[in-house]
Amino acid sequence: MGGVRLLDRVAVALGEACDDLLLVANDNTADTWLAGVPIVRDARVGAGALGGLHAALARVRGDVMTLPWDAPFVPGSLLRALREAGELAGADAAVPASRVSPWGFEPLCAWYAPACLPAIERRLDSEDYRAGGWQRDVHTVTVDVSAWGDPAVVFYNVNTAEDLVRAEELLDSLTKS
Repeated sequence: MGGVRLLDRVAVALGEACDDLLLVANDNTADTWLAGVPIVRDARVGAGALGGLHAALARVRGDVMTLPWDAPFVPGSLLRALREAGELAGADAAVPASRVSPWGFEPLCAWYAPACLPAIERRLDSEDYRAGGWQRDVHTVTVDVSAWGDPAVVFYNVNTAEDLVRAEELLDSLTKS
């Protein structure tokens, strides 16, 4: 998008809010995607995004910031705000409010503390793989994203060739304003 890989855009945003990067991927070529970034595979294969979050928390054994590779418009400043909100509130999780998500928040653009791991494991054990289905089991704070723009743009996902065309249009309109 705009001559920059989506993954690189996401890595830059995460780099503005995180001490270290970790890539959760099950693809055999993942070690070539981001030079020098450690790779972790899902410990519970087939559990979707929740399995990836579980893998990250289990590997790091500390706080994690999550952001899917297909969300190129999430700014690092929003990620920093999530981290700060979670830490200041002594929360287990900090999620951005979002009217575009069926959950009312974005579960994959979030800050999570290690205290989330047992709640996630309980959901995985019950085969409830919904990424946004467990946050109410932990102390979660919500961050208003209005200061960062329209949530439909901030959390825009690029999953198809058509989505990429639309993302290019959004990028063009953002750079002109």
